[in-house]
Amino acid sequence: MPATYGLILAGGRGTRFWPRSRRASAKQVLSFFGDRSLIQQTVDRLAPVIPPERIWVLTNAHLRDQIVKQLPEVPSRQILAEPAQRNTAPAIGLAARIIETLDPGSVMGVFPSDHVIAKPREYVRLVKPAIRAAREGNIVVLGIQPRWAETGYGYIEFPRGVKAGSAKAVPVKRFREKPDARTAAKFVRAGNFCWNAGMFFFRTSAMLNALRQFLPATAALLDSLPKFGTPRFNARLREVFPQCENISIDYAVLERAKNVVGLAAGDIGWSDVGSWNAVYELEQPDQHGNVLKGDAMIESSSGSYVHAKDRLIALVGVKDLIIVDTPDALLIAARDYSQQVGDLVKRLEKAGREDLL
Repeated sequence: MPATYGLILAGGRGTRFWPRSRRASAKQVLSFFGDRSLIQQTVDRLAPVIPPERIWVLTNAHLRDQIVKQLPEVPSRQILAEPAQRNTAPAIGLAARIIETLDPGSVMGVFPSDHVIAKPREYVRLVKPAIRAAREGNIVVLGIQPRWAETGYGYIEFPRGVKAGSAKAVPVKRFREKPDARTAAKFVRAGNFCWNAGMFFFRTSAMLNALRQFLPATAALLDSLPKFGTPRFNARLREVFPQCENISIDYAVLERAKNVVGLAAGDIGWSDVGSWNAVYELEQPDQHGNVLKGDAMIESSSGSYVHAKDRLIALVGVKDLIIVDTPDALLIAARDYSQQVGDLVKRLEKAGREDLL
């Protein structure tokens, strides 16, 4: 039986979590819920099906040292810094190429590094049949049962009558782009649409063949790499990876391949933790709807999230705020505007404020 490996994609910056999230301490290495960071929790919940010694991580040069420190159970040589940002298709292709040359015929799962799954046992019960379906030569996607008409996610359309939580992989009808509000509501009412959460499973050989078919220029560059661990590998990777096409695995392969099947997840407590407001909603607020982290004091205030670092944060007569204090920056935002924190980071970049990035 082929071995199963896990690839954790950890190259994002998490700009909507500024000022805590910075280039060298991005969202995936931060702790929001308990003592373990988001990437540590990802490794923890995969352990029953993919042990840490078979986990690979793709990140960037800013984060690699911190991830190595946080994941001592993962061999450090399997935590790689991409030479350039080239989206998910080249990243997944690179990992598939490395693993296929080291252990031909393997199965590989791809997982985001910065999501929350509050029900890991239910999640594992879906991962197991996904791995089995991948062994049969399929490219397998996990869909998340939508809880509201979200316009910020792509959707997976399943055949009519598919039951969420079923352990049976079925052919995917098609992938849908991020919809407008009216279309998203229509998807949710239909009952056979799931959110695309970016979790995939496949034989490494099957993925490499798909890339050769649909992304031949990038596949040729990856095929030119020497075997991982040989003296010339790193130099050749720095040379060819920036030449790979900047494209997602969804556009490059999943929307075009004929052997794509999916499992529709039931309630696994999934969240992509996309903003400070999402963190607030995942916490247990007090009787006034406040979530307080650190040294905070509230008077006649409600519905607010406070992360206090080294000093007291006091709120009087306010509601529905996000307040995040760090040694060099303080964020105050209305909870409804927390998605726009990333826009502040773009302004800091334009202003050359490298000290705050």
